[in-house]
Amino acid sequence: MTYVVTDNCIACKYTDCVEVCPVDCFYEGENMLVIHPDECIDCGVCEPECPADAIRPDTEPDMEKWVEFNRKYSALWPVIVTKKDPLPGAEERDGEPGKLEKYFSEAPGTGG
Repeated sequence: MTYVVTDNCIACKYTDCVEVCPVDCFYEGENMLVIHPDECIDCGVCEPECPADAIRPDTEPDMEKWVEFNRKYSALWPVIVTKKDPLPGAEERDGEPGKLEKYFSEAPGTGG
């Protein structure tokens, strides 16, 4: 099992999760985070830290696409280990449907 970040992180990018990760497997895009599925040790400490409930175990239905999504972007984006402020409007966009199509950016974040 591994944990992955799903589309509810897009346009919110809460980073509470990165500070509790014991293996630093979070990677930062311009407007979301991903988890490297091969680096995650399945400890689960990040899941309850996410205010947007965007971190899910890969054992849930239809998570295969998110495992591959997280794998792809974790290879392209910088690692993030320090908490940052969420994106402006994060509270309003939390739970909004269609975020992948509306807001997703392939651009890397700054990491750190």
